[in-house]
Amino acid sequence: MSAPQAGQSRRLPFIDFGRGIAMVLMAWDHASLFWNPGHQGSEGLMGMRPPFQDTTQFLLRFVTHFAAPTFIFLAGTSLALSTSKRLARGQSQASVSLHLVVRGLLLLAFELAIITPAFELPWLYFGVLACIGLCLILFAVLRFLPWPVLLALSLVIILGQPFLTLRFIPAGPSAQLGHYLRVILFEPRWDLPPYVGLYPLTPWLGVMGLGWCFGVFLNTSEQRYRRWLPIGLPLAGATLLVGWFVVRLLNGYGNLLPRRSGTLEDWLYMSKYPPSLAFLLFTLGGMCLMLALGVLSQQRPGFDRGLTGAVITFGRVPLFFYLVHLWLYKLAPRPFAGLFVDSLLAAAVIWLAGLVILWGLCSLYASLKARYPRSVLQYI
Repeated sequence: MSAPQAGQSRRLPFIDFGRGIAMVLMAWDHASLFWNPGHQGSEGLMGMRPPFQDTTQFLLRFVTHFAAPTFIFLAGTSLALSTSKRLARGQSQASVSLHLVVRGLLLLAFELAIITPAFELPWLYFGVLACIGLCLILFAVLRFLPWPVLLALSLVIILGQPFLTLRFIPAGPSAQLGHYLRVILFEPRWDLPPYVGLYPLTPWLGVMGLGWCFGVFLNTSEQRYRRWLPIGLPLAGATLLVGWFVVRLLNGYGNLLPRRSGTLEDWLYMSKYPPSLAFLLFTLGGMCLMLALGVLSQQRPGFDRGLTGAVITFGRVPLFFYLVHLWLYKLAPRPFAGLFVDSLLAAAVIWLAGLVILWGLCSLYASLKARYPRSVLQYI
């Protein structure tokens, strides 16, 4: 088989596999949020350090941290691949940029109309969909930068996050719009409704930029990425994890929540809102190892069937999964009252049951989307 050229349509199962794992972890986090009284969150938000009732609850929350960085990084990767494919089909640069702007605006609308009510949050909540949506709008312009420039800019945004505070922007009750601008740009806060948010552009725009650069690499010949990925992804993952260890050991720069002791929980307790450098090093390092597992496994017979097939299906329609899963878990009937009350066990049972339902729904939606690729479904 000849090597696909840049922009040629092809599925990369390991990308869908890595994104699918992120969706499964995210689903657990939200099932736990709705059903597990021991669930905690808000790590790093306004300097908060919520205590967990035990190590089990802490670790079950900690594993979900891989979801958002993987989701946003691979959003950038998919954006690079789909943009190249659209251009190769003969679409103009203007139509591609317009597509990104429309998709970004739709994500902002979905955040407002679907996600915010599910979480019962103030209507101007700036969450992960709003963040990705605004990033897509910005990438309508940023995509024209040469990838080395975009890579450098992304690293500056991530590494320079502690210094990108823009404190000159007025904030507080007397300057609410300025407060919201700071929430969107760099300062997640929860104390001045309705101007609240968890996912600021910095450093998440940088994470998406790194994902875009990875997509540019994947958009070369198939032989090239197949030759380098089995080596490069584990090496990148190991390097990022070593970087995380050094940053946590030094306990200074890159630690928005410094260690207080030498326990495992204290080493792993890092700021997610906003994501510290330590948080991103650990989670993106883990993501690289997950993608490496997908690369090594995707050539094996049956990789796209069974449990891994379900994970791949989730990863192929991530936005549909995201929009549906929240309300599925939120509105799940409570037939277990005679067996157990809201608990860790209840969350686990409903999480697994929800994944089975989501597998069926996502399979149907993926088939429908493949049947009508030029319809409005292309935006979901």
